[in-house]
Amino acid sequence: MGSTITLTVARQYADAMAAKDFAAVAGLFADDIVWHQPGNHRFSGTYRGRDAVNEAIGAQMAATEGTLDIAITGEPMINDALAAFPVHFSAKRNGAEMSMDGVDVLRVEDGKIAEVWLFSAIQQDEDAFWDAD
Repeated sequence: MGSTITLTVARQYADAMAAKDFAAVAGLFADDIVWHQPGNHRFSGTYRGRDAVNEAIGAQMAATEGTLDIAITGEPMINDALAAFPVHFSAKRNGAEMSMDGVDVLRVEDGKIAEVWLFSAIQQDEDAFWDAD
């Protein structure tokens, strides 16, 4: 049963991300969501709570003037309350460009996304992109 709910929420997340409908994405978050942004750049760290996560996503969109694109590139892989997705993300800012693969992992609890872990294929390149002047 948990796997069915996880798959449903995972597909809703994938559809909302593909549409860049961040209001719909935020609507899937638990109030006390924990978001793990990898790396060693200005957006790296652990964000706690829906407001903090929404602010971080909004700051990334602002920094890239809306060019941040996250595409789910395969079907969600489900293991009970966890969903993993292959993703491709790209963005432009201040003359710098980033385009790489990664993995998003979601933990679903009570029909909401309770925790997210992001993984980037080449973390050093992502760090350099976000810290480019």
